[in-house]
Amino acid sequence: MGHKKRGTFSPKEFDALVEQALAELPSPYARLARDVSVVVEEEPPADVLEDLDLESPDDLLGLYQGLSVADDSFFHSGGQQPPRIAIYRGPILRLCETAEEVRKEVRDTVVHELGHHVGLADDEMPY
Repeated sequence: MGHKKRGTFSPKEFDALVEQALAELPSPYARLARDVSVVVEEEPPADVLEDLDLESPDDLLGLYQGLSVADDSFFHSGGQQPPRIAIYRGPILRLCETAEEVRKEVRDTVVHELGHHVGLADDEMPY
C-alpha cells in the first residue's frame, strides 16, 4: 500500500487492514476473537457518543457490545446478541496517516475491546 495520503483507504482496503490486524493478534486474543464478531462501521453512532459522554466522534475508535465473559452466566438464556466489536473507520483514518499506523491502531483497538469482552477495566489492559 505504500505511502497513501490520510483518509484515502477505500472501505475494502480498510477491511483488509482490519483482517490483517486480527490475523496478527497474540494467541490468547486470537482465541477470544473467534467468539466475537468484528464489524467495521463508518462513524460511531451519536447515541453511543452521548452515552459515553464523549466530546468528539474522534475520541472513539471502537466499541465492544455484549456481555463480558465474566458477566455471562447460566441465567442468561438465549436471545443474547453475540458479542461484537465495532471498529470505526472514520476516526481511525483521521488519526492515522499510513497503512502501518492504521493496522496498529486497529489491532490495539481490537485488543482493548477484547479486554472488555473478558471483563478487564480500561486500566487493566495489557499494553
